[in-house]
Amino acid sequence: MSAALHARIRVELNDITRLAVDAIVNAANSSLLGGGGVDGAIHRAAGPELLAECRTLGGCPPGEARLTRGYRLPARHVIHTVGPVWHGGRRGEAAILAACYRACLEIAGREVFRTIAFPAIATGIYGFPRGAAARIAVGTVREHLAAFAVPETVIFVSFDTATREAYQAALGI
Repeated sequence: MSAALHARIRVELNDITRLAVDAIVNAANSSLLGGGGVDGAIHRAAGPELLAECRTLGGCPPGEARLTRGYRLPARHVIHTVGPVWHGGRRGEAAILAACYRACLEIAGREVFRTIAFPAIATGIYGFPRGAAARIAVGTVREHLAAFAVPETVIFVSFDTATREAYQAALGI
């Protein structure tokens, strides 16, 4: 990875709901109406206005993404994406996960978001193996950043040390 490309990607051990960025990504369920893990944390931090806006979106299938405002979050916007449920890798899970990252990055580009923060999509209750998910995320983001100037900065936000280490390994740092 070139130094310029490397400078555009960060890995942080942090709470994604506290980041003042253009957009944070929500690892949502297909209803977009809140749930557990990062999804529930984002909905709680954003306030009831987020849920009200999400009700107007009609859900989201796996591999796609939807944009909302950030409301009470420091982030201006939330990009909701639905990752795949892990079934051993035999049902196209890797392709769906890569599509999640591409869909979010396409929205960031269209909206000219300079900074975007991703959680470890699909690695919680959906069971996607952490290391494999990190490699897919990093590869997809690198590919996008090599071709596009926006977003300027991508942050992989980890809630625990093991996840941070998986992203660091995927980045070779």
